Parts: sequence; structure tokens; C-alpha cells
Amino acid sequence: MEKVKALVADHSAFDSFHHTVITRRSLRADDVAIDIKYCGICHSDIAQVEMIDSFQHPVVPGHEITGIVSAVGANVKDHKVGDRVGVGCFVDSCGKCKYCKAGQEQFCEKGVVAVFNAPDYEGNITAGGYSQSLVVKDHFVLDIPDNLDLADASPLLCAGITTYNPLKRYGVGKGSKVAVVGLGGLGHIAVQFASKMGAEVTVLGHSESKRNEANQFGATSYEILKSDQDFDKLAGKFDFILNTVAVKLNLDNYLKLLNVNGIFCFVGLTAEEQEFNILNMFNKQATMTVSNVGGIAMTQEMLNFAAENDVRPMIEMIGIDDVPEAYQRVIDSDVHYRFVIDMSTLD
Repeated sequence: MEKVKALVADHSAFDSFHHTVITRRSLRADDVAIDIKYCGICHSDIAQVEMIDSFQHPVVPGHEITGIVSAVGANVKDHKVGDRVGVGCFVDSCGKCKYCKAGQEQFCEKGVVAVFNAPDYEGNITAGGYSQSLVVKDHFVLDIPDNLDLADASPLLCAGITTYNPLKRYGVGKGSKVAVVGLGGLGHIAVQFASKMGAEVTVLGHSESKRNEANQFGATSYEILKSDQDFDKLAGKFDFILNTVAVKLNLDNYLKLLNVNGIFCFVGLTAEEQEFNILNMFNKQATMTVSNVGGIAMTQEMLNFAAENDVRPMIEMIGIDDVPEAYQRVIDSDVHYRFVIDMSTLD
């Protein structure tokens, strides 16, 4: 067992964050110990903190973790001390069910163990990446390619795989006409992936403020959609629409934009009910779907693709004591485009 410094929240107000000491488990034969260098901030972190009062226990957030291997267990073959590695959304699964065997650990029938604020298989609540170190089963440790900066890699471990997975799964490639709804933390990465896969990418926004950045990320066009007429002029244009915004949409207008057999996919999620007229899907034989994160193999594939194709999140580096302010700025959409914590500031 090792005592390490961490940042913990005790209740749902962001000013409850404070420094503490947590215990990491002793190294098992199939474990990897990691000195954490960077950890990204995600909407999911914020949502968990906002729900602390119902959990009735403190939370150490963080699921976009990169660092350096400091020790390995006796049976670990694929990682060694000094390796550059990452840990994403989950840290354990049964490894035996049909989903685990298919590389879709996120759907484990026993229940995937999230990297933070979840009971592990021994009943302990997991603590995430806002800490000095982490001990993880080797299967869930990802290699960070040498030409991918550790700080840049952090947001890819959630935002990256969240957007890569549906693009890959639904066959986006050369000749595909793709629209990305929103150019935020997810959208700016989705545009890069889709563009590097060979697609013609259009960003669907609501103001002029991000037009130039959309082009820099690889979009071939940027359309502002406010009126019904704005939607009508793009009718039937897209094979695939990826919605990255967490708001209620006028889906009937967006369904107009699909061509025959087109797909509308949600990765931006909101608790608000989404409404649409099914006839607007029928006349296109359209598909409406959602996408989860990817499994370990696909996440590694995504990291390799990002490194090979120069996909880089735009990040703002902060210190550990800036986390409460950063959370509020994420809620206020005041970040271009992802916060990453320099964990050396926890010392």
C-alpha cells in the first residue's frame, strides 16, 4: 500500500475541492504503477462532482490520465519502467464475457470498473487521476506513442475515443460527407479525425466566432444554422452527422440534412428528452443512434492514429488549485478547448 497526494471533492460545490492523501493498492503480479504527469478535465468529471451529495462519499475525479510507468508486477510483459502510458475511462472488467472477448470492455456483463467513483470487484471505491500515482491492471494501460505529447494525449483518452469510435464504426472515410454539430471539446477533435480519415467535413455552428478555427482543424466548410431556411439549403447533403453538443436540438431540421441511408449519431448527451417526427427518418431510411466510448484495443488504435496523423487537442494547461475555476469555466463554455492539469503542481 502507498500513500499519495490527491485532490478530492467532499460535496457538490466546486469550492469543496481540497488536498488530501489517499491509499493506492500494493502492486499485484498483473499491475502497472504509474506516476501521473497530466490529467484532463471532462464534463463527466464535473457531473460526478455535482452528484456527490447523493453518493455520500468524497470523489477523486479524473479519467484522462497520462504518465510514466514507475513499477510493474512480475507477470507484466507489455509495459516496463519508463514507458509513456495512459489510462482512460475504466480500469477493470471480467475479461471473460462475450463483450470483453470482443474488445468491448465498456459493456462487460459483470460491470466495467470505472477509473474513479465506482466500486471495484473488492468493493472499494476507485480514485481517479487527480492524484500523484495510480496502480492499474496491465490490460487497461495504453501506450502513448513517442511523437504524441503526454499533455496532448490526455483529452484523447475520453474525448478522443468518444469521437473516433463512431467515425470508425460507421465507416467514415474517403468520400464521406460528414457534419459535426458543435466545435467544442468533442467537436474540435471529431473534425480532425474525420478530416484525416479522408472525409469532407462541415462544422454546423451557431456563430461566426469559430469559423477560422474550424478550417484550421480540417473542416472544408462552416455553416451557421439558425433559421429553417439555413437547414433547407443543406438538405440531403450529409452521409453522417455527429452531434457533439449536450443540448436539446430541433431534430426534424437536422434529419433534413441527411441523405438516403444517412446516420445521425449522438455523442453529446443531455438529460432533456429529444423529440422528432419518425416520418422524417422514414423518407430517408435514416438511422439515429448514440455511441459510447471504445474498448481498449480501439482506444490504442485511436492513439496511434492521432500520432500518425497529427491529431492534437487544443488544450489550456492549469495547476491543481485551478480546478474549481476550470470546472465553472467548462460549464460556462469558456475554454479552448480542453483543460489539462499539470499534476506536478500537486507536490
